[in-house]
Amino acid sequence: MNASPFVVPADRLESQLPESKPAYTPAEARAEAERCLYCVDAPCIKACPTSIDIPRFIGQIATGDVVGSARTIFDANILGASCARVCPVEVLCVGDCVYNGWHKPPIQIGRLQRYATDTAVARERTTGHKVLTPKTATARKRVALVGAGPASLACAAYLALEGHEAVIFERGALPGGLNTTGVAPYKLHTEDSLREVEYLRSLGVEIRTGVEVGTAVTAASLLAEWDAVFLGVGLGADTRLGVPGEEGHGVVGATAFIERMKNEPGFAVAGVRHAVVVGGGNTAIDVARELGKVGVSDVAMVYRRSAHEMSGYAHEMALARLEGVRLVESVQPVSVVRDHDGAVTAIRVAATHNGVVSGDAHELPCELVVLAIGQSKLRAVAQGFEGVELDKRGCVVVDAVTKRTGNARVYAGGDCINGGKEVVNAAADGRDAARAMLRSWA
Repeated sequence: MNASPFVVPADRLESQLPESKPAYTPAEARAEAERCLYCVDAPCIKACPTSIDIPRFIGQIATGDVVGSARTIFDANILGASCARVCPVEVLCVGDCVYNGWHKPPIQIGRLQRYATDTAVARERTTGHKVLTPKTATARKRVALVGAGPASLACAAYLALEGHEAVIFERGALPGGLNTTGVAPYKLHTEDSLREVEYLRSLGVEIRTGVEVGTAVTAASLLAEWDAVFLGVGLGADTRLGVPGEEGHGVVGATAFIERMKNEPGFAVAGVRHAVVVGGGNTAIDVARELGKVGVSDVAMVYRRSAHEMSGYAHEMALARLEGVRLVESVQPVSVVRDHDGAVTAIRVAATHNGVVSGDAHELPCELVVLAIGQSKLRAVAQGFEGVELDKRGCVVVDAVTKRTGNARVYAGGDCINGGKEVVNAAADGRDAARAMLRSWA
């Protein structure tokens, strides 16, 4: 296929952050694969949201069948390459490995998955021998997908493999969703996300960037011109605190900050010695670790409840602490303090009890405040489609199995239906929606 239209400059801050889990060499992968017990009733499969046949793909690596291993992975999760890097395997497949019960090191499933997918796709590029070959559909259908994040990419790829036309409409300049704009750089660099996108394009997926559904293209026109529509719009802007001093330079949303770190040439945090990250979720932990890794000497996480109530993964917080991040728990920001020039000098926090302000306030010195307290829902896009309903959280309502909405020709998946989960959950949603469409056309 032609050269990729999706490229990013080299001068980006994320390039300074090496991968926390580097790729295996062939010898390392073979040795690790041969440790697997190939459990018949494998708990690792049950722990995977996409139900990859993990013992099978690891066994194929052990016997030297890397391409077959990649096929096993892609059959269940077409985004196996990125999920191998970004999945919280410690609480999913690896966390359920039987070796844990024997107090022995679990099989490094994510790293083996990365080895298989990366190696097989690289061989395809050099040899031309396909890992997956799209079929020719007897009655070709046309599906429009809104948003080029993991859910839409997975759905489009499985449709394209069956010979159907799948076109993704993305309002931004780059496809990939959070894999491209929001995943911590030490887990996945933008280039790797775009490389995966290119592989999906090679399967027949078409991506049209710079097209916003609701303005450039209407919901009515999509329903009139396409056989089905998939909504994979994700989430919106970062939530604000709503406190005095918040507006202005030096206070930024977490996803906006990560996107600039990953993709904006020349972006830096020069002059920032003290930073405060507000929030207790995984995004907050990611940002805090990123700040420490790029040289901010004092990084504090502020959370309104206790540490054991945080939604962020304990293993991620443990790593953050090892990297110098400190947690200030049971406090709530009440204002951002600025000097006469408007520069941030501190964030003022008050003690809380059960998440409610109940004590005196004090200041935490900082030059940067990053807000990781949630994101808004993109309600307008979904509400443009007749019959599509939202729940009280603002998430799209779908059938749990088919991912079909109240409109029989509209499906949805990813963060817009679950409020914000993992990439692997979005991949599963997209796959399930594609399979449901295929069944409805049979």
